[in-house]
Amino acid sequence: MSDERVFALRGAVQAAANERAAILEATDALLRELIDRNGLAPERMISCVFTCTGDLDAEFPAVAARNLGLDAVPLLCAREIEVPGAMDRVIRTMLHYYAPADHVPAHAYLGAAADLRSDLKSAQ
Repeated sequence: MSDERVFALRGAVQAAANERAAILEATDALLRELIDRNGLAPERMISCVFTCTGDLDAEFPAVAARNLGLDAVPLLCAREIEVPGAMDRVIRTMLHYYAPADHVPAHAYLGAAADLRSDLKSAQ
């Protein structure tokens, strides 16, 4: 039996505006936080899915991941479901990776996006 398994991290951040620089800055901050909290290396990452609320279309969040050197990690960007009254300008991610079986994933919901998962105290 292997001493490693696949994990999935969740995270979210609110971009300051629907501008290329704001989307890249927010995504960069989110990815760096997930990487730091979980001691991740690109070669341990399997894939990363990003979603954006409908009001963010100035840039793909995956560009920030590529800028961080995640060139060999498959990335996908998609549109978040439009729910009336939901927080705007939100970038979400689900990152799949290998880690030791006893690893405890440390999710990250940054800034105002922390309100999206107040149930996950470890995500703040």
